[in-house]
Amino acid sequence: MAKQKVTFFWFRRDLRLDDNIGLFNALQSDFPVIPLFIFDEDILDNLPENDARVSFIYDSLQNINTELNTIESSLLIKKGKTIDVWKSLVQEYAIQQIFFNKDYEPYAIKRDIIIADLLKKNNAEAVSFKDHVIFEEKEITKADGLPYTIYTPYKNKWLEKYHLTGQAQEYDTKPLFPNFAKSKFKFPELSDIGFERSAIKVVPHNLTQIGDYKEIRDFPAVDGTSYLSPHLRFGTVSIRKLVNWANKKNQTFLSELIWREFFIQILFNFPNCVNHNFKSAYDGIQWRNNEDDFKRWCSGTTGYPMVDAGMRQLNETGYMHNRVRMVVASFLCKHLLISWQWGEAYFAEKLLDFELASNVGNWQWAAGTGCDAAPYFRVFNPEIQQKKFDDKGIYIRKWIPEFDLGYNEPMIDHAFARDRAIATYKAGIVK
Repeated sequence: MAKQKVTFFWFRRDLRLDDNIGLFNALQSDFPVIPLFIFDEDILDNLPENDARVSFIYDSLQNINTELNTIESSLLIKKGKTIDVWKSLVQEYAIQQIFFNKDYEPYAIKRDIIIADLLKKNNAEAVSFKDHVIFEEKEITKADGLPYTIYTPYKNKWLEKYHLTGQAQEYDTKPLFPNFAKSKFKFPELSDIGFERSAIKVVPHNLTQIGDYKEIRDFPAVDGTSYLSPHLRFGTVSIRKLVNWANKKNQTFLSELIWREFFIQILFNFPNCVNHNFKSAYDGIQWRNNEDDFKRWCSGTTGYPMVDAGMRQLNETGYMHNRVRMVVASFLCKHLLISWQWGEAYFAEKLLDFELASNVGNWQWAAGTGCDAAPYFRVFNPEIQQKKFDDKGIYIRKWIPEFDLGYNEPMIDHAFARDRAIATYKAGIVK
């Protein structure tokens, strides 16, 4: 009996049915569309069994599957190494095409090249689309065609190009839903994937509370952020809808979305920066990398309340306020002279919104070794930051309940740490 000719749509970091460009195009192919998600063992094997991000992905997939069930379709869930999963699927189905949205991280780029090659050998076509960003790869460049490495001119060019088109086009997939293949795939339990539910939850996003974003975004005690970042990371929201909304309602918030795209194009064009300083002149810095100091930073017991509150918030919730992220990152790199790679890896393990491009970009910004980074001699004073942005100690007391009982002495004197950091950086800069 001949195998049914089908098209696959491969969900990755675009976990939504609405305004999904790759899915929109897949549903216009000539064959029934099977929606697929692969729990990639090459990624999962490095995560704890109760990883909160896996719980969030699982719940997001369940939402997609529930909606598909209303049209007598369902989501096919697989677990394994992606190449092995696709080898199995090309044997099971007469795959004509697979559609997916691009991912710009080095691992994903290599993976997708391998999968496309496998499909080609099996007379199937891999078709990819830009969905995760408004402008990708080399769409925003300088006059000479080279990528921008400074944010402000990149932002200006980005805005110029965006306004030329009026706004980002959105894609209505719902009228195309009849083109999903009829199916009743069994939806697995979380335990079937080898995970258990995390106690840490991803907070629903909320755009209504960021009306005064420009005025309140630096104050961690104020619940004035959107909680969008994990939703952007895994694509449960559309970047086009967000950008179009922000362009009309909130230019400060739009600038933050452009920062995200700036770092994504930096990672794409300079993949070496994942593990190495963007500015090689800083390769000679002699980091102390003291493991005991690092443990105190991780556990939020440095004696600096703003730093400790931030780390405890991260460890308990998977979130950390953006202003506080700058303070804790500067403290690790400048006060303790611990390499940004250590901090980046810890954030990668803990942050619900971990996105490689932004994590690497922001850590190198804080360390002073990245593109358009804070100058090396800028060393945040955690006590001044606390007075400026949490003067009544509301945020600090929330995460450090013992604060008023007589808090720990700082593990290092700020003036001493600042002088040491500047001297160490100066000595390490390669002329």
